[in-house]
Amino acid sequence: MINFWKSSANSFEKTDTITRHCWVDVTNPTQTEIGFLSNRLKIPIDLIQDVLDIDERSRAELDEGWFFLIIRIPLHQEDNRIPYITVPLGIFISRNAIVTICAYENEIVRNLIHLAKLFKISTLEPSGFVLQGFLISAMWFLRYLKQINIHINMIERELEKSTRNKELQYMLRMEKCLVYFISSLRANALVLERVRNSKIAQNQDFDEDLLEDAIIENRQAIEMANIYSDIQSGMMDAFASVIGNNQNMIMKQLTLVSIILMIPTLIASLYGMNVPNGLETNAYAFVGIISVSVILAIVGVLFFKRFKWF
Repeated sequence: MINFWKSSANSFEKTDTITRHCWVDVTNPTQTEIGFLSNRLKIPIDLIQDVLDIDERSRAELDEGWFFLIIRIPLHQEDNRIPYITVPLGIFISRNAIVTICAYENEIVRNLIHLAKLFKISTLEPSGFVLQGFLISAMWFLRYLKQINIHINMIERELEKSTRNKELQYMLRMEKCLVYFISSLRANALVLERVRNSKIAQNQDFDEDLLEDAIIENRQAIEMANIYSDIQSGMMDAFASVIGNNQNMIMKQLTLVSIILMIPTLIASLYGMNVPNGLETNAYAFVGIISVSVILAIVGVLFFKRFKWF
């Protein structure tokens, strides 16, 4: 899908055709749309394919008149086995247009559209557009990191009394999310440094303060992701031991219950054998045997409680 946006008074208005200094927003393009980008806008097809590759790393380069960046952005997918992943977002800048390409619908592009007035985003200032993209991406990284931390705290309470691997497997998926975030944020940091040293930073309208804000937010996201990852790694090791200990406690309790039940079973078996035992004609034999069995079982329970085995 391709949408055309035109800057107007710190906001974006949707248009039907390409205009000068417009923003071309491309999401999950078809082969026809890829042909349009290549033929009409002269974007190299290999760069478009790079952006659509989910494993493509962040980078910045100059190619055939386009200043080209790929940044990794966070994405939340409820129906995915790993709920938080990162995907590449390509930003192409020329003298006449800005093109963004992503294989998925994402919050970063939506925020660039809806928060244009608040953040003063405009295609007339390409450097500001790029830096705002970095800044919004870092903000969403931080937001998703807080959501991941909430999920971890919820599953932590369940793990304290769990004997299953289900919760531990969920923690492992959260750890994968953090690994994706850390690697993507570090790659974005390198691209930010590349932007700082590029020709685009030499323009008079380049906002150094905005660049510093983007770097600070990105660095904060890296530090937060590292902290959560370190905490979770230690927590997973601890809870793996907790699950094993919980299983041992259950097996111990079941063994003690079996021993207690064995006492009346043994007595009933002795007096249930078809041999003379002196109680065949006693009217109180059954009551006496049951009473002795119960008393011995209670003594066994008290014995185990004394040593705190129960």
